[in-house]
Amino acid sequence: MLSYHPATQPTLYFIGVTTGKSSIMKVFPAWADYLGLKDAVIKGIDFKLHDDPAGYREAVSFIREDPLSLGALVTTHKIDLFQACGDMFDEIDPLAQLMGETSCISKRGGKLICHAKDPISSGLAIDGFLGARYFGRTQADLFCIGAGGSTIAITWHLMRASREGDVPTRIFVSDRSGDRLDEIRRVHAQIESVVPVEYVLAPQTEANDDVLRSLKPCSLVINATGLGKDSPGSPLSGACEFPEKSVVWDLNYRGDLIFLDQARRQQQSGDLRVIDGWTYFLHGWTQVIAEVFTIDIPATGPSFDRISAIALEASERRDA
Repeated sequence: MLSYHPATQPTLYFIGVTTGKSSIMKVFPAWADYLGLKDAVIKGIDFKLHDDPAGYREAVSFIREDPLSLGALVTTHKIDLFQACGDMFDEIDPLAQLMGETSCISKRGGKLICHAKDPISSGLAIDGFLGARYFGRTQADLFCIGAGGSTIAITWHLMRASREGDVPTRIFVSDRSGDRLDEIRRVHAQIESVVPVEYVLAPQTEANDDVLRSLKPCSLVINATGLGKDSPGSPLSGACEFPEKSVVWDLNYRGDLIFLDQARRQQQSGDLRVIDGWTYFLHGWTQVIAEVFTIDIPATGPSFDRISAIALEASERRDA
């Protein structure tokens, strides 16, 4: 088990796999200064992929009991932590309950609260780079590689009937784990949607390559596996072929970004748009910081632009 010490300053925790390598460790102090979060600090808590549930419970218990430990952002472990610690929260927001995940932990009025912020942050990022009514205009498909918390959030955002036709023609979700596919199928069954979804068990990259070849032009292809950041590699083989004019999004912005490199090699010949996870990083963190510290952080406009510029200056992002 990890060793925890009482916080001596207002502290936000980052629960991940390789937290020390993240740009947030450089960015947060600069943001805290800009946002007026006096004396606030960030600390990382690293767990292995699919770690012992007792470890997650110990971390959540510490945050709950320690006065100056104000909350946490959870990445990679969102579903595992929720499954291990769901009974420890006083409140679970409706999206977290639906998606079975914890991406943010906060405290309010003596209560420990579980939030799912990914549907908001991923939606802001996607709508930002796709623009208005992208799927309505293109009739494109969506292919999410990896069936974890990020894909649950992304598909929820894009498949809902309330989007009034601005939805993918088809959705494909692949994963190496049948259990993960069963879980996302359970969530999708509770969403009002007419979009057909195909769940693909993909123990090898060739299965993902096959889906890729079946997609329509202009489709959105997403690496939501963590490969390239939490683990080495890509979910696609070296022989993969992206659809013409597709939008290729890697949720990662740091690490050995082989998936992005694969897309960039085809960018000119296939007229692709290739996007890394930097803006997703910004929205993900600012949504959680706003919740944990009870402040307002605009998601667009001059203030958000300044927050983005501060992050770039602080992180030296390409070297982080």
